[in-house]
Amino acid sequence: MIKKIDILNRMLESGVVAVVRAENKSDAERISSACIQGGISAIEVTFTVPGAEEVIRSLKETFRPEELILGAGSVLDSETARIAILAGAEYIVSPCFDRETAKLCNRYGVPYMPGCMTITEMKTAMEYGADVVKLFPGNTYTPSIIKSIKGPLPQVSVMPTGGVNLQNATEWINNGAVAIGIGSDLTKPASLGNYDEVTKLAKQYCEIVREARKTKLYT
Repeated sequence: MIKKIDILNRMLESGVVAVVRAENKSDAERISSACIQGGISAIEVTFTVPGAEEVIRSLKETFRPEELILGAGSVLDSETARIAILAGAEYIVSPCFDRETAKLCNRYGVPYMPGCMTITEMKTAMEYGADVVKLFPGNTYTPSIIKSIKGPLPQVSVMPTGGVNLQNATEWINNGAVAIGIGSDLTKPASLGNYDEVTKLAKQYCEIVREARKTKLYT
């Protein structure tokens, strides 16, 4: 059985989480595949996708464990979290913090990353076992907000999602983000059927994070 700490370590080592939204199951699978080909192993299938649990099952069957760290996103309650976990999701991401979802994930040893905007929300999430806090929506802030957060909460691990793009990804990492979540700025070409461009962008994001982390080591 894969342990919670192993999933977290692999996600943080990857540094990039692809947030997959799509109109149907087929598109979600193709977007996910394109991201994986581009080097992003952490895939977050949102429950705004029709039949999201089927997408999760299909991806689990298609890709080897070493190729894919598969999670469920836009999870609003513990019932949805349970469906996702039973389908094969290895981590749960929410746009907001939910106590019952946190408790369920803790019960089954599954990482839970709730969306938070304030110090109070982050503190509460950490008290309920959240190892990584999703700063959402990230475009509400500038990357320097992470350093401000880490003043009173130096122990918090922050992953910005929403508004992260090729232009600011380096700045987010340099300011202390443990990983970045990328949605439409990564997957938008898929709406035009250009999955090769999604793969190209995935490679760029992975390279940006790698280089930013190298730079950060010497600053």
